[in-house]
Amino acid sequence: MAAIRSDSIRANPAVLAPIHLSRRQGYRAQMFARLSLVLLALAAIIGGLAFLKYTQIQKEMAMYSTSPPPPTVSATRVVAKTWEPTLSAVGTVSAVQGVDVSNEVAGQVASIHFSSGAEVEQGELLVQLDDQVDRADLEGLVAAERLAEIKLKRNRTLLRDRAVAQGDVDETTAQLDQARALVKAKQATIDKKQIRAPFAGQLGIRQVDLGQYLAEGAAIVTLVSLDVVYVDYALPERDLSQLQLGQGVRIRVAAHPDRTFDGRIEAISPSLDKRTRNLSIRARFDNPEHLLRPGMFARTTTVLPVEERTLVIPRQAVTFNTYGDSVFLIQEVEGKPKVQRRQIRTGAARDDEVVILQGLAEGDRIVLAGQVKLTNGQEIQIKDEDADKPEAAEPQTQQQP
Repeated sequence: MAAIRSDSIRANPAVLAPIHLSRRQGYRAQMFARLSLVLLALAAIIGGLAFLKYTQIQKEMAMYSTSPPPPTVSATRVVAKTWEPTLSAVGTVSAVQGVDVSNEVAGQVASIHFSSGAEVEQGELLVQLDDQVDRADLEGLVAAERLAEIKLKRNRTLLRDRAVAQGDVDETTAQLDQARALVKAKQATIDKKQIRAPFAGQLGIRQVDLGQYLAEGAAIVTLVSLDVVYVDYALPERDLSQLQLGQGVRIRVAAHPDRTFDGRIEAISPSLDKRTRNLSIRARFDNPEHLLRPGMFARTTTVLPVEERTLVIPRQAVTFNTYGDSVFLIQEVEGKPKVQRRQIRTGAARDDEVVILQGLAEGDRIVLAGQVKLTNGQEIQIKDEDADKPEAAEPQTQQQP
């Protein structure tokens, strides 16, 4: 009976349907529960990430909403000084007297009477050329001169006795004059074979040797007078009205960088160079120590009349541009220091200072360093405030190098 009942249950669909339905419903419930857990986990992760991002955004917004602190700069004031204007240029040192000593007549070097670099006096013998043949010729010419003198003396005596004609006397007179001229010419040739210093100065490097044959005009040695030198330089046409004879000039040379040499304008060219429109100037300098040498490169400074109470500021404070120079002027706005860009016109510059021609007044406070980070109307902090007080900017005389 049991076997019959079991078989009847398997074979009866009406009995099996509710069982299968309950199993499927349980499986679905389990899948739904698992999916719900996964969705909840994803929601929790997404919510956490969103909260973290929200926190970061809030921090950034808070940071940007807070204004940055004012930039720190150093400041200085516009001061009035006694200023000595100058005109700068470059020039070349040249000798007042300088030549290459040479021979006028050809000959062989018989003796040398100088050393390279020696100091010599005017007329001192430098080189003797061989003159033995010339001296022998001179002796013959002197003998002919004496003979002509004897003939002339005898003919004059005979003329008083009317033993000779006047024409004979005139002929012997001419012969005597010719003999004397030949003697003088030969003596001049002998003298020219003694090469002497044309003026006092310092010799250069010897360029001849003993026994060497010198053609006419051969260079023997350079002779330069160094007690006084010239400096030749040029200035633009616009500076002509500021120049005059006797005006002071200072120079510096590379050989003596820590020393300044003072001189005076000795000559101003009456015409300008057509190509450059520059004016040539020559200044004279005493050179007792022989520190200045011909050919040196010189930085020249022509001194102009002193100007009283000229406004100057450090060059570091100026922003130089092709469209104009400017500074940042410091002004008190609502009790706070703020900057304003101010266009200025600058003049001459010397060392680390520059002249202000327009745009600022004495006592104005300007930014000395830190201009790059500034904009108009920006608030600033000033360091070294004690060094920026007005009493620290009292007028003083410009020290010259």
